[in-house]
Amino acid sequence: MKKRTILFAFVILILSQFSCTSRIQTQLTKEELHDHIQFLASDSLKGRYPGTPEDEVAAKYIATDLNNSGLELLFNEGLQAFEITTDLKTGDKNSLTINDYEFVLNKDFTPIVFNTNNSLKAEVVFVGYGFVIEQGDKSWNDYASVDVKNKWVLILRGEPENATESFPFSMFSGLRSKAITAKDQGAAGIIFVSGKQFDEKDLLIELSKPEGEVDIPVIHVKRNVANVILASSGKIIENIEPELTAENKSFLTETILDCQTDLITTYAETYNIAAQLLVNPNYEYIVIGGHYDHLGYGGQGTGTRAPGTHAIHYGADDNASGVASMLELAEKLVSKKDSLKNNFLFVAFGAEEMGLIGSKYFVNNLPISDTLIKTMINIDMLGRMKDDRSLQIGGVGTSIEGESLLDSINSNYNFNLGFSHEGYGPSDHSSFYSKDIPVFFFSTGAHTDYHTPGDSLGNINFEGLLDASNYIYDFTFKLSSENINLTYQEAGPKVQTGNARNKRLKVSLGIMPDFSGVIKEGLRADIVIKDKPADKAGLKSGDIIIAIDGNQVGDIYEYMERLAKLKAGQIITVEVLREEKKEVFIVQL
Repeated sequence: MKKRTILFAFVILILSQFSCTSRIQTQLTKEELHDHIQFLASDSLKGRYPGTPEDEVAAKYIATDLNNSGLELLFNEGLQAFEITTDLKTGDKNSLTINDYEFVLNKDFTPIVFNTNNSLKAEVVFVGYGFVIEQGDKSWNDYASVDVKNKWVLILRGEPENATESFPFSMFSGLRSKAITAKDQGAAGIIFVSGKQFDEKDLLIELSKPEGEVDIPVIHVKRNVANVILASSGKIIENIEPELTAENKSFLTETILDCQTDLITTYAETYNIAAQLLVNPNYEYIVIGGHYDHLGYGGQGTGTRAPGTHAIHYGADDNASGVASMLELAEKLVSKKDSLKNNFLFVAFGAEEMGLIGSKYFVNNLPISDTLIKTMINIDMLGRMKDDRSLQIGGVGTSIEGESLLDSINSNYNFNLGFSHEGYGPSDHSSFYSKDIPVFFFSTGAHTDYHTPGDSLGNINFEGLLDASNYIYDFTFKLSSENINLTYQEAGPKVQTGNARNKRLKVSLGIMPDFSGVIKEGLRADIVIKDKPADKAGLKSGDIIIAIDGNQVGDIYEYMERLAKLKAGQIITVEVLREEKKEVFIVQL
């Protein structure tokens, strides 16, 4: 508490210096860009990890600067609060007992990240690799010869190395996929164990950030525990693993396992920061924004590219540079208010690095109607302009007029413009594109310091940042002062495609799912995309999907596993909660 008090005292001192000075200037300056990044990417803010005291300090700094520029702060003094999950740890109620012998937490066993806290005393059934696969006229079913209802199942991690039949095992070999399969077969609890071929060191899986739940207890045990479970059969995991080259090797162990799991999820509050320049109540709005969060000290689950390093990830370019540019644009546009034909929203988004959580929350909780938004301009990583003066602009295909406007302004700058027409991209403009809003995404691109501690103040190209910011200003001012109409057009999918997570998906419902995990019993469809399968079937944005073909959907992870097993052209049922009422829709994929 003392450290937090000192931190807030420090930021109050800094902000008071800003408030005592006339801030409104008619020109963008390298000095102010430098000052903003110096503060946001300082040691004292420790990488601006969402939900930390330093995250709140950064948010209040941005709000104060917007206010000092003459803007009207929205929400609660500029801060739009929303909840995120930040940590997962074991509680003090974990226990595992076999034949009155108690095993030790984190030495012999550990709960899995998607475990559901519960206690279960039941017989254990060994089910091999835990597969249920149907591929054409071939099948593999490790549950066919045993009844696992209301029992524990013991499952080997990975897949058989020398199977007699050829199946796409990798698609089904993930822990969550096996867990969902076990639950569908009636299992009441799941025990994973690593064979020697899979992991010779037999290391327990470490907890990472929360990843939803599968509604039954799920644990990982070391081989010594699994061998105690198998004792009555006369088998041991080391010998079983090489023999499992075919299905139907499952059997009852006659061992009773008594286990209680206890995982504690930590929640935190973070923010979007928003302010308004109201020129005329009858005008449309232009939104200018960029995310202010970063990776803190890095570590597992943060997205760091230096996983073995515990050090401040400053995020000077990603995205203190974008926030600095946005703040300077806000200040200059205020000074040109009499020439503007649009209102403006200036927004710094939180929790972008966690999956665009802040911008998705913002577009679903707007202070104005989304029909009033003319365009969204997103600035993310603008501080590392290269010698070739390349400037990347995404989303130019989301409006008919966008590309020609951008080209016309470039005659004063001679940038090497790189256009991407797609509206979807790895930043916050994607959330606005999902609402049929034209978007423009400005960036100087990635670099070797991306998501490492090397993304620091000393590596920012301030001359290039100033030039790029002035270019964005000229573009924005032309749009508004001449009241240029932007005609929206669809440019590519509105959900992510082609990434590692989705490579195994052959189908799509056509929704933008909620990644935040705030909904605990189902998956909310933040956006139902027009003319896609879900939309044609009658689903609406905000519906909470709770089952697909009668199989439960508890969260985004379970949703992905359900989709992975479906085929194009297949007709399925989707059960949703809509205003607390259950409805069922028939969807053709």
